[in-house]
Amino acid sequence: MENKQTRAPKRTSSKRRITEDRDNIINYGTDTLIFALGGLGEVGKNMYCFEHDDEIIIIDCGVRFPEDELLGVDYVIPDYSYLIRNQNKIKALIITHAHEDHIGGIPFLLQSIHLDKIYAPRFAVAMINRKLEERRMNRRVRLIEVNDESRIETKHFTIGFFNTIHSIPDSLGVLINTPNGRVVETGDFKFDLTPVAQNSDYQKMAYMGQIGVTLLMSDSTNSSVSGFSISEKKVAQSILDITKKTPGRLIVATFASNVHRVEQILEAAVACGRKVIIFGRSMENVLDIGRKLGTIKIAEEHFITADQLNTLPANKICIVCTGSQGEPLAALSRIAAGTHRQIKIYPGDTVVFSSNPIPGNAHGVSQVINKLTRAGANVMVNSPLTSLHTTGHASQEEQKLMLQLIKPKYFMPMHGEYKMLKVHGDTGIETGIPKENVMICANGDVIVLRNEQAFKSNIRIQTDDIYVDGNDISGLSTAVLRDRKILADNGMVAVIVTIDSRYNKILCRPNIVSRGFVFIKESQTLLKEAEIIVYEALKKKMMQKTTFGDLKNCIRASLEPYLYQMTNRNPIVIPVILNQKAAMITNKTGQKDQ
Repeated sequence: MENKQTRAPKRTSSKRRITEDRDNIINYGTDTLIFALGGLGEVGKNMYCFEHDDEIIIIDCGVRFPEDELLGVDYVIPDYSYLIRNQNKIKALIITHAHEDHIGGIPFLLQSIHLDKIYAPRFAVAMINRKLEERRMNRRVRLIEVNDESRIETKHFTIGFFNTIHSIPDSLGVLINTPNGRVVETGDFKFDLTPVAQNSDYQKMAYMGQIGVTLLMSDSTNSSVSGFSISEKKVAQSILDITKKTPGRLIVATFASNVHRVEQILEAAVACGRKVIIFGRSMENVLDIGRKLGTIKIAEEHFITADQLNTLPANKICIVCTGSQGEPLAALSRIAAGTHRQIKIYPGDTVVFSSNPIPGNAHGVSQVINKLTRAGANVMVNSPLTSLHTTGHASQEEQKLMLQLIKPKYFMPMHGEYKMLKVHGDTGIETGIPKENVMICANGDVIVLRNEQAFKSNIRIQTDDIYVDGNDISGLSTAVLRDRKILADNGMVAVIVTIDSRYNKILCRPNIVSRGFVFIKESQTLLKEAEIIVYEALKKKMMQKTTFGDLKNCIRASLEPYLYQMTNRNPIVIPVILNQKAAMITNKTGQKDQ
């Protein structure tokens, strides 16, 4: 990493574009702009951009997983419109670590822009490569492995790295030297004084603080959690103790992305003479990559297949699976529901949740626990007495330590919902940063660096959530989501009408079919009356010259108010108009003659 002072602003021969601001003038030729397309005011879809003149550096490219009300949505990604318009400026995409909220958006970004290189630490390179191979996109971009000794240079930026601790191997923080000051972006981090893998690089962080950092951008996820988080080694000891004492089969559920935890579980099983079987596709992927890279050092002889489950004593088996968040399709949820093809719960099984429920998932987790308990399992969850989980994000005292090590002039909390950012900002003020130098931003807000000074501009970059269904990044429209919500809440009513367009005549009374709206057997009277109302409205409409579109509008206009009046519900009404075969042949013949 370069040991040099912040460079002075360079004069550029390119035409300067100046934008008026209420308080300041932004000079796009010499100012450095910092903004987020995702990650502020939310947990997920992290994407932070650094722009100077004709260059843009991007740090992370993540997704956010949808909330329950986003029906049928697989991922939420940032709006890449600004990057598409300025893709000739993009010089590097840098990844801090391999979690989905930092790498999950890469395939979607590559569908939108051409990118030459992605710089990422070792484990992230393997995960990204696997992700791109599944989509046959691995030839679109070159993956370059970086570590804490790596250095990236462009015309305006010099970028270095430092080791941090997180719940996944090879996690890095980033130092960005710009023409207007130094910026430190921590990535996701925590401080663990007894780590299970590499340690945080305290010396390098302190040295950066000593030579001067203009702006610190720091992880805010656990800003409301007081104290220090417990060490991963304490969790490892708890898991080992439970593995020793468990008399029957042991089933452990955790995040597949928590590689260090998976490693601890496997090592505890091997130490206690248990054979291991893995269930869950994401868990299998992480295990495969971890073993190839040497992060997980468990020999093949310690693993068994599903066919071997019934050949071993119960106290010689450890099942590691996904589903610690109560996800309906995950392995543990199917085991609890009795629908898993290969595993059933037997009385005497012990199920360990080595995780905490993410906010919003508590109900789903509780349902899975109840089903497991009803089936006869002994269920153990994380608590102060069991220490079965620790976070991968810094708590308040660790955030203070980062602030004290880096000693920034300006502070921008990142990666968190608004309250998290605000609390982290207050923590920054507690550690001595002037209140006016703490900037709480939203996605699209622009921080301007100029001569080692920073201010928030009134200019905003357009940012929106794009809802992805499958691999289609065009995004689901608001209308589609609204229709899905109506279908979920009120159901659907289809009105089937047969006409003869030659004579402008209805051939029989409309037929109404309902799905998810009312129970048909108990609502025959309602549906028959609805058919009559539609029939009478169509007869009046077809006394005059009309179109298929007019008929559909007539059906909706007559039926929707009646259904709401009778049920206080607004189902989606779908008109289906069938034209008599002879009329259709006549229409086609007429069109050919013309």
